[in-house]
Order: sequence, then C-alpha cells, then structure tokens
Amino acid sequence: MQPILDIVTAVIHDDAGRMLVVRKRGTAIFMKPGGKREPGEDDLTALARELDEELGCRLVEATLLGRFEAPAANEPDHLVRAATYLAKVEGEIGVHAEIEEMAWIDIAAPGDIRLAPLMRVVLAVL
Repeated sequence: MQPILDIVTAVIHDDAGRMLVVRKRGTAIFMKPGGKREPGEDDLTALARELDEELGCRLVEATLLGRFEAPAANEPDHLVRAATYLAKVEGEIGVHAEIEEMAWIDIAAPGDIRLAPLMRVVLAVL
C-alpha cells in the first residue's frame, strides 16, 4: 500500500474565471495552493493558515468541492488525498514561503503548464 499524504487545498478564481495554481521552490509542477494540516487543525483552519503563509491572503469563505485522490506530484510512490474547497480570499495574492511561482490558468484550456495529477482530477469536475 502506498503512503498517503493527507492535505487540504483551495480552488481560487480571479474575476476573469481563471484558477490560481502555484509551484513550490525546487519543483517543476503546478498545483492548487494548500498543504498539510498541523496537529489539531481542522480543514478550514489549516487552509486559512496555508493561504496566509504561501500567498499572503486571508480566507473569507470556503465550500467543500470534494475529496480527491491521485499520485503525489513531488513524492515518489505516494498518493495525495485532498479535501478541496472553492475558496474566496481577500488581500493581495503574492508568492511567499516555499512558493516560487504562481499562475492564473484557464481551466478549460490550461495550456502547456505542467499540472500535478491531482489538478487534473479536480479540473475534470469543475
């Protein structure tokens, strides 16, 4: 059985309907913002903390889109299981902490950007 990374992630849209993706430092694959829960954190507490740390924005509202599973993008032989939320944020979004790059993608035509396997699973239901 493959080890499972249990995380929480956000789908954030801009006014044009594009979706935010991020790339962590030292990697080549883009994914949804989010991360692992700290001990004792529920989904929304962890998501709010991760968005603040990684993007410098504040979580205002979140609605569960679903729980999704796929091969992990950056951890060989691991699966990632994500509680994914449609999130509304406020504040200027920027690159912080371990995030090296961010991009806004058209979910219908993301182009040639390298997306994590979990991103493809979520895009199929959006």
